Amino acid sequence: MTPLLLSAYTATTCLGRGLAATRAALRDGRSGLAPCAFESVALDTWIGEVAAVDSEKLPESLAIYDCRNNRLTRLGLETDGFADRVRATVARYGSDRIGVFLGTSTAGILQTELAYRRRDPASGALPDDFHYRTTHNSFSLAEFTRDYFGLTGMAMAISTACSSSAKVFAAAARQLELGSIDAAVVGGVDTLCLTTLYGFASLQLTSARPCRPYDSERNGISIGEGAAFALLERCDQPAAGSVLLLGAGESSDAYHMSSPHPEGLGARLAMEAALRSAGLAAADIGYINLHGTATPANDAAEGKAVAALFGDRVPCSSTKGATGHTLGAAGAVEAVICALALGDGLLPGSPGTEHLDPAIPLDYLRQARAGRPRVALSNSFGFGGSNCSLIFGVAP
Repeated sequence: MTPLLLSAYTATTCLGRGLAATRAALRDGRSGLAPCAFESVALDTWIGEVAAVDSEKLPESLAIYDCRNNRLTRLGLETDGFADRVRATVARYGSDRIGVFLGTSTAGILQTELAYRRRDPASGALPDDFHYRTTHNSFSLAEFTRDYFGLTGMAMAISTACSSSAKVFAAAARQLELGSIDAAVVGGVDTLCLTTLYGFASLQLTSARPCRPYDSERNGISIGEGAAFALLERCDQPAAGSVLLLGAGESSDAYHMSSPHPEGLGARLAMEAALRSAGLAAADIGYINLHGTATPANDAAEGKAVAALFGDRVPCSSTKGATGHTLGAAGAVEAVICALALGDGLLPGSPGTEHLDPAIPLDYLRQARAGRPRVALSNSFGFGGSNCSLIFGVAP
């Protein structure tokens, strides 16, 4: 693919709001996870909750979109000057030439859960002030973002579980290559809700302590929430040090609804496709942000695939011990973390991981360390075998 410029990017998670907070936490090896005290949830688990989401107010003209997910969307958009960069891009290209490609897995499900408590006791009808289309609906955050900036071009939401907001980079890149648009707002937002927390607990996938990716004693995920965005543009002569999207690879092995292929088949296919897309070899990769959910099956399968392609040569880590697993937002959050690693010369570690699994022979970083990778790969693998790998690089 033709390299694309990330002309702006931002991330908000339990580590804090924006790049400075994210950068500082990764440098210090801090985690934002805390014991679950969300809403009415009674589970022995740790979560990554973003502060002050419920106090965020949407503009009155967009009140119909009000829900926790869209509040976090606005919070994220108005961070690191990202919204101003989007508005400047709209002024340059026109409102019909900016695409919106956003990923989510749960969108505004919490709004439905809260509405269900207020249903009519006789008929069971949901309250009149509940609007499915603009809250619970997966397209809600894309439609809200488009309306927030007054855009009139194409918009789509991708919901493929945990690969959702990685796949938006690939979808936007295709449209930019076709010339359908001149720039794209890409990213992902997912927020905590009861369905997710109780659902993953019912699958026995949540841990009673902060998650420990690639640890020999790993026993489950810590669910988080987050919002991350990037502005993608064509650029013939990017400034030195600019972060570029170099390649994207997707696969679907459909091995099982909730378990990865035990040999990491889909993961390997996605990584190989990303390398082909970027015109690179495995030896060109200088850092890998692993999907690394801290479940026994996921880390073992991904580890096999990474070891088969890269051996133990490439420094890698999962940052979910810091942010929690932000589900549909994870791909975008970790894309921004890769951008920071490329720009800052700091390879992030893996908070919470104590004893590396000796059965997974990788150069796995428990603590952050200095490094100057020119190219980074980010993995995002979803339920049902929906996989995506992205490759980012630094302009020379």
